[in-house]
Amino acid sequence: MPFQPPEPLTIHRQPQLDRATLVLALTGWMDGGDVSTGTVQRLIDLLGAKSIGQIDPEPFYIYNLPGSMEVAALFRPFAEIEAGHVKSFEMPSNRFFVHEPAKLVFFVGKEPNVAWRTFGDCILRLAAEVGVARILFVGSFGGSVPHTREPRLFVSCSDPARLPELGRYGLKPSTYRGPGSFSTYLMTRAEPAGVEMISLVAEIPSYLQGTNPLSIEAVTRRLAKILQLPLDLDELRAASTQWELQVTAAVEENAEMAKTVRDLENAYDNDLLQQETPEEQP
Repeated sequence: MPFQPPEPLTIHRQPQLDRATLVLALTGWMDGGDVSTGTVQRLIDLLGAKSIGQIDPEPFYIYNLPGSMEVAALFRPFAEIEAGHVKSFEMPSNRFFVHEPAKLVFFVGKEPNVAWRTFGDCILRLAAEVGVARILFVGSFGGSVPHTREPRLFVSCSDPARLPELGRYGLKPSTYRGPGSFSTYLMTRAEPAGVEMISLVAEIPSYLQGTNPLSIEAVTRRLAKILQLPLDLDELRAASTQWELQVTAAVEENAEMAKTVRDLENAYDNDLLQQETPEEQP
């Protein structure tokens, strides 16, 4: 009998939901500041969502990429060895969760390096089997927003007729030409699969590295409104404020960086003012 590779998608609990929303987060290309994974994981934690399945990482990732150590390190699993003992070895994780009262499914995973079609099949199959009608991707990219202001939020949608409604949440239509993400590929698959897909992407400070609590709090708050979730975000707000104060203190120690941030603040505020000022009628 010929060898049959294992099915990459495993569903170990299959809720039956009515027109649910799948909120999607992916590490990699569009997870600057950990805004994609940080926001969705925060929602999972706040709602106490339960695991219902996973996608096996083995068929989808390159672990041993030829090249410099700096490049190869981006692809290899993370290992921790202490006093001669391997404490941990972290392979990529792709997990689904559900919060049935709000009819929400969550996915937190890693953007696949290869086999995008098969990875997309796994997501769309689970969506069909549990009753998902809408996929909402959360992402981020580095731009000209200063750390003292909320991120700008951009949206693209498989159904352009939904854009005016989404604009009421302060989301601007996306305009982009360049290398594509897996989430954009998945959006091209959504309509044929009978699922609506929305991509919400935050523009965050490009001059900072690491987790961005201010942007995570801002996106979580906006998502809570879109999904009509009554969440207590006080802890997130406190972490956001503390982070902003720490970054500002560090920036002020560098005169050149402080000037750059002030210039970004002025440009951000002027852009906001122009949007709020009605155009003069002829």
